[in-house]
Amino acid sequence: MTTQRTLHPRYPVCQPVAARRIPSAPRRRAKRRRRSRRGPLTLWVLALLLFAALAWFKTVSFGASDCPPQDSVFSSSLPALSNLSSPRSALLDRTSGELIAEQNTDTEAPPASLTKMMTVLLAIENLPDLDQTVTVPAEIFNDLWTENASLAGFAPGESVPLRDLLYGAILPSGAECCLTLARQVSGSEDAFVEQMNLRAEELGLEHTHFTNCTGLEAPDHYASAADLAHLLDTALENETFRQVFTSRSHTTSATGEHPQGFTMYSSMFARLDAMPGQGGKLLGAKTGYTSQAGLCLASLMEVEGREYILVTTGAPGDHSTEPYHLLDALEVCRQLRDGALSA
Repeated sequence: MTTQRTLHPRYPVCQPVAARRIPSAPRRRAKRRRRSRRGPLTLWVLALLLFAALAWFKTVSFGASDCPPQDSVFSSSLPALSNLSSPRSALLDRTSGELIAEQNTDTEAPPASLTKMMTVLLAIENLPDLDQTVTVPAEIFNDLWTENASLAGFAPGESVPLRDLLYGAILPSGAECCLTLARQVSGSEDAFVEQMNLRAEELGLEHTHFTNCTGLEAPDHYASAADLAHLLDTALENETFRQVFTSRSHTTSATGEHPQGFTMYSSMFARLDAMPGQGGKLLGAKTGYTSQAGLCLASLMEVEGREYILVTTGAPGDHSTEPYHLLDALEVCRQLRDGALSA
């Protein structure tokens, strides 16, 4: 018996034209439109992927070069200052001139009366005869009284030696002294402020900008703790500045308004002397306070024969509370003495 085999054609058998399904003209046009829209969409997706890849490559390739060098004094690899009330601080070793510990050291913040360190430094650098007698302008006082600015005690129109104004600006933080010095150096406070910013630029103070010579609150008036530490380090190289900065008190020359002169006291030493057993570590300091800036302190300290500068800003409290800025300085002295911090 012969088996009948069914043959399956290798290729489809051609069907009559009438039997095939031929897409209608509208369907063909719709397909072409879908294909035509698909091309630009694909190009957009590819472009977005390429942009994302380039952005990632730039971050990986160049990100490290944008960071400060590891040996920079502003490096975040510095040890952190701990157990302080102040949120921003910088500790500088005067032997090396470098920061050795910090906390938010490059943060720009109101410096309050720490501004006056720059004011006094510029006055010393630009006024050759510090024994020259000048007049404290009467017209500056109304604004200072309105601002409740700290004053040294000179009277409107009083004629005083420039040297007394230096002590008045640092020890009791007298704003009238700063404005008088500014006018003597530059003719006006605005012109003097330009010189302050130029000097800051010369010193490499990248996070500092002044708008006045007193430290009164202003929107664009700021400095970092690191910048202020380097400013003070430079200023202390000047013998006259160091003498003023480290003085506990100063008695002014006799004038018509003050026939016996009057004695000005360091606001820092006045607070420090009221804290039994705490003296002898801080050689000098400039205090500062505004409601925005908080309690601020730029201090020179000596521990085991080595000098350090500590700048702290933003401590809580005010003139009626505990001196948290001074307590921070004493805490850092203790840590240096105990070896918890080292140069």
